Amino acid sequence: MRTNYVMIDFESVQPNSLELLHRDHFRVLVFVGANQTKVPFEVASVLQAMGENAEYVKISGSGKNALDFHIAFRIGQLSEQDPKAFFHIISKDKGFDPLITYLKCRGILAARANSIDSIAFVRTANAKTSEERAQLFMAKLDQPKFTKPRTIKTLGSAIGAFFQKQLADDEIAAVIGVMEKAGFIMVGDGKVSYASAA
Repeated sequence: MRTNYVMIDFESVQPNSLELLHRDHFRVLVFVGANQTKVPFEVASVLQAMGENAEYVKISGSGKNALDFHIAFRIGQLSEQDPKAFFHIISKDKGFDPLITYLKCRGILAARANSIDSIAFVRTANAKTSEERAQLFMAKLDQPKFTKPRTIKTLGSAIGAFFQKQLADDEIAAVIGVMEKAGFIMVGDGKVSYASAA
């Protein structure tokens, strides 16, 4: 199972809770500025409960982008140790975006989000029913840049990838069934067509 490292820029984003990240495949690193002296109880209690899967990183020294450089350095270290990991930077600082682009060019999975609940994988991981999963995937298919799979096989692969390869074959089939029942897709002879394209 792929490890998802969530690097929280606590100077930029102070989440009310980290409960959504309290899962086996998440590791949380909270980067705290040199001048920050308090962390809310709701955050600290979840981090404590996560044990080895969570840690604070107190920045040594201050200055423009000091915390950002610490995050970049830790991603470099961790990507060497765990090359298949996904790195989520939680920050409102768009200065991380060129780093994300560079990491992707190097084959390192990474993304920036403004909040924990806007991480795509958190949303998908919390979708437990076939209906919830189908709604999320149909919303993804509706995005202009997303290529719609034209065969059942490629549709199943796309659903599997979207849910980080966490779904069994029968769960993927159930998602396809919901999409078909909703009239979003039509399936025949292994081919898929879309109502919106009709």
